Amino acid sequence: MSLGHYSLPVPANEPVLNYAPGSPERARLKATLKELKGQTIEVPMTIGGEAVQSGDVHEMRPPHERAHLLGTYHACRTEDVQRAVDAALAAKAGWAATTWENRAAIFLKAAELIATKYRPFMNGTTMLGQSKNVYQAEIDAACEFADFLRFNVHFLSQIYQQQPLNAPGMHNRLEYRPLEGFVLAVSPFNFTAIGGNIPAAPALCGNTVVWKPAGTQVYSAQMTMRIFEEAGLPPGVINMIPGEGPIVGDVCFAHPEFAGVHFTGSTSVFNHMWKMVGENMHRYRGYPRLVGETGGKDFVLAHPSADVDAVVTGLLRGAFEYQGQKCSAASRAYIPSNMADEVRERLVEGVRSFKIGSVEEFSNFVNAVIDERSYNKIAGYLDHAKAEASILVGGDHDKSEGYFVQPTVIETENASYRTMCEEIFGPVLTLHVYDADRFDDVLTTVDQTSPYALTGAIFSQDRAAVQLATDRLRNAAGNFYVNDKPTGAVVGQQPFGGARASGTNDKAGSALNLYRWLSPRTIKETFNPPTDYRYPFMAEA
Repeated sequence: MSLGHYSLPVPANEPVLNYAPGSPERARLKATLKELKGQTIEVPMTIGGEAVQSGDVHEMRPPHERAHLLGTYHACRTEDVQRAVDAALAAKAGWAATTWENRAAIFLKAAELIATKYRPFMNGTTMLGQSKNVYQAEIDAACEFADFLRFNVHFLSQIYQQQPLNAPGMHNRLEYRPLEGFVLAVSPFNFTAIGGNIPAAPALCGNTVVWKPAGTQVYSAQMTMRIFEEAGLPPGVINMIPGEGPIVGDVCFAHPEFAGVHFTGSTSVFNHMWKMVGENMHRYRGYPRLVGETGGKDFVLAHPSADVDAVVTGLLRGAFEYQGQKCSAASRAYIPSNMADEVRERLVEGVRSFKIGSVEEFSNFVNAVIDERSYNKIAGYLDHAKAEASILVGGDHDKSEGYFVQPTVIETENASYRTMCEEIFGPVLTLHVYDADRFDDVLTTVDQTSPYALTGAIFSQDRAAVQLATDRLRNAAGNFYVNDKPTGAVVGQQPFGGARASGTNDKAGSALNLYRWLSPRTIKETFNPPTDYRYPFMAEA
């Protein structure tokens, strides 16, 4: 029973530390990296609050230093998935009955632990396990993760306060219940913050969760679980079971208590999930919620009036930060003919200035791609481009020590060339030069080239061109940027997500996403109920 109306802290975005030479955060992180590399850990599954070992052991190695062993993790078997589902369902009643202020306090404490005590460990495990440089780790594993948790509490508190009107003699109210059953959370390798938010958002709403993180993100995911547990999350609310997708999906999607999936990953995997859910509809107690943020083929469009320096900087950062392994990364660019030579020259100069190597050397801007499968895929695109297009800079790759792919700029006259259309998920940017007098035509090309619609940007100093592009590209990107790179969405400032083949556009880190994990119930209470069925109109004249 609630004994008062409680106000919760008003969230503010976590400040980004700069890790400059001589700074205390730099020294602390350097020491943490040394500590992490000096130990080899074994990561069990977490099911019902217990550490569970399956015996199916996989290695965790830095993508940029394959000779070093960070540790191992246990991947789930079919029986482990079933056990995780059972644990989630067993914890459901108690967690759903936990008062809002106590659920909120757990995740607010987790945010505080991320921002303080565990900040260097969240960053360090992300840097080593996912090959992120210090800045990319800081904005992700520390700042965005803390922001997700704090803003989720804020938005859900606002949702709970949305109540219906009351007429005389009655009281109307809305309950925002968790979904019936359990939620499956499937998270990607590229953002530690997304990995944590994927299970945390449904859990905050009172749901219990089976969480399958990507195998290439387990090194930081185990730190997330440690923080949730230290913050007071009860056993069984979030059950972490890394493993193969089909093993998890076969159990979860066939279960009568499956209530929904919170997913970030590839479009093809999400499409397969949707199909499996459809085939199993006859099993479920209700209609599951399917929430997915998937692929992208994100564009930068420069208008003939654009500032060249701004365009080049937006491309260098937008395409090559974190090796292009962001759903939002700039992957295709449309450059007007009046500035093409200057853009080419400065892009090539910028890429050649990048330092590439280990995350432990803070001056490196580019590190390794996540694994051999990704490396081989990207190498295949580069080899094809060497024969079919023009490579302005880069194009080489080497996996002798780590999965290093040179940042690459391709130019093609064919606006439908495969690297203009297909998601590569690597440090590869393709340019297409268009006639500066045909800006209207290129808008159609941008809109129709790719099936995705995640992020995009327009660079222009002509306000009419900005308005035209904003209108014509309305459905081409769920996050649209004016005179900025198409990456770096901040929780509470730019709610993130796209439509078309890029997902359900439920905007993680906003109230829109939280609504998907709630099932409202309307309650009407009449204080003086009628005692005669007859209405006045029925009386004899």
